[in-house]
Amino acid sequence: MWGFMLVRIACAIKEKKIFSHIKHYLSKLDVQLISNHDGKMPWQELATSCADIFIVSLSIIPKPIDSSIDLINKLPEKPISIVLHEEDSSEEQTKLLSNGIDVVLYSGVSPESLCEAIESTIESRRQFNYSMRVDRRGRFQPRLNDFISNSKAMQVFLYETQQFVKSDSSILLLGETGVGKEHLSKAIHAESNRASGPFIPINMAAIPEQLMESELFGHERGAFTGAVRSRRGAFEMAHQGTLFLDEIGDMSMSMQSKLLRVLQDLEFRPVGSEKSVWVDVRIIAATNKNLKEAIEQGGFRQDLYYRLSVVSLTLPPLRKRKEDIPSLANHFLGMLTKKTGKNITRFSKEAMSALCRYRWPGNIRELMNVIERAVLLCRLDIISIQDFPQSFAGDTQPLLNSDKNNLMLTADWENKSLSEVKNEIIDQIEKEYLQKVLIKTKGRVGQAAQIAGIHPRGLYGKMKRYGIDKSKYKL
Repeated sequence: MWGFMLVRIACAIKEKKIFSHIKHYLSKLDVQLISNHDGKMPWQELATSCADIFIVSLSIIPKPIDSSIDLINKLPEKPISIVLHEEDSSEEQTKLLSNGIDVVLYSGVSPESLCEAIESTIESRRQFNYSMRVDRRGRFQPRLNDFISNSKAMQVFLYETQQFVKSDSSILLLGETGVGKEHLSKAIHAESNRASGPFIPINMAAIPEQLMESELFGHERGAFTGAVRSRRGAFEMAHQGTLFLDEIGDMSMSMQSKLLRVLQDLEFRPVGSEKSVWVDVRIIAATNKNLKEAIEQGGFRQDLYYRLSVVSLTLPPLRKRKEDIPSLANHFLGMLTKKTGKNITRFSKEAMSALCRYRWPGNIRELMNVIERAVLLCRLDIISIQDFPQSFAGDTQPLLNSDKNNLMLTADWENKSLSEVKNEIIDQIEKEYLQKVLIKTKGRVGQAAQIAGIHPRGLYGKMKRYGIDKSKYKL
């Protein structure tokens, strides 16, 4: 059987006996039944139940039928409609299909035949979900060999990772911002036994506290103000697949408690629901924070940490695997020239040397951004150092050129006064500090200003002065 997010089925069947038989049959399948048989649920409410498949009696559909079915067909889930009718007539079947109904079944056939036809539709839906999730944006699927490296630290890391790929154990990915934690999580999923199931990524830092429970567990229609229709949560969408919880260290303590309860038995209740939903999900969590320090400071639950870190893996930063910079740079160059249609063949010797000298506080993400900028600016078939940001030009190095934190003077320092050199060094410090803060906040200027202890207007002024573009730091 294909592995997919949990299929939701909404039933509105007038015949109690048929409903009971279908309900019993569906209980043996990996689906969620979310409606009842009495047919009294308003059509509008039924349509907002977030179902993948609707099974309804013809007599329940409000007239005009084409308008009622059109309401379902326009839903974002693109659901399949199955209508049970009491006349074994090909003319009637053709008429109903012309109204936009996907499947028409004669309710007079044996219950077994009826259920087999429904199961066939369920399987069709699963395959539809699969086709929607496999490379639907034309992007290649991540694989672990994307991380093949000349670095000994990275080779050890890859060996460790490969030992756990096929298991269902929870994994905690640690590492600095931009090292590729989400890409690695996708690669682990793609090579796991859950590869045919969905991969659902959730960034915990990007979700407001008041919406996080709904994002993770879903909600029912009317659960709170503005909940005009039911909504699936990430756990339900990740059924038989992998749920990636990024920035897990940014969760509030109250949500940590709720998450822990769900992880213990993978059962939860959507907001506003009285029914529990069980799902089969593998968890991969990631953070750039030191969770052990957070536990000591009371900011992260120790029991949740142990639940998430059955396997704990730390991705090395790019500055500790500089042997990989040339191959990564050439890979990104090939990918971006294809995307932009430019005919750029290689980097100049000076440009590649500058890439290898740089410390890369933003890691692989920053490397990709720098190369994308260079591809857009380059007017020849070779990328030169002039196509890089100013910090790469000439003999000027980034502020933190080595682990010893040595400040670098410009080549013409002998022709400058102490005051001029001092101002230049301060500018270097300010620029690199602001770049690091923007990397940390992913380009959010207000948050960066708060960390830096200055007014946002002041930060914007400094960014303009140093030529810092906030869009470069956004995800």
